[in-house]
Amino acid sequence: MEIVMINEAKDKSIYRYKKDYQRILERACSILHRNHDYTLSVIFVTPERIHEINKEYRNIDRSTDVISFALQDDSSNIVLEEEENELGDIFINVEAISAQAKEYGHSKRREACFLFCHGLLHLMGYDHMCPKDEKEMFDLQDVILDEVVQR
Repeated sequence: MEIVMINEAKDKSIYRYKKDYQRILERACSILHRNHDYTLSVIFVTPERIHEINKEYRNIDRSTDVISFALQDDSSNIVLEEEENELGDIFINVEAISAQAKEYGHSKRREACFLFCHGLLHLMGYDHMCPKDEKEMFDLQDVILDEVVQR
């Protein structure tokens, strides 16, 4: 399993989360019984950049904390080699990590891991558009994260 980290925000602190992200990916695959050798990208961006992405691709004119682009949403559009299982891209707003950690009363590490886990579950097909799906996704996030990083 490979996680490619891209630091568009030029924030050196993001590299400290690489091992946590790897553990989250492995734990999610174990819990969800996914036995693939997945690859994905995590791109750390500024609030301005994620605002642009949100506006362009979701038609929402504001910044957000995390956006995921799954490559496996529509299998008719995918050309993969047999060993390859590219999940897609997760864009994380670096300023949201600090702001939301403070807002929710937990560490920056927990928030960075939460945002990654949230984006990862979107890449794996989970969503929170209705209350039932939201409960399932958020419960799963807690199960995955609580063993990796404390609240």
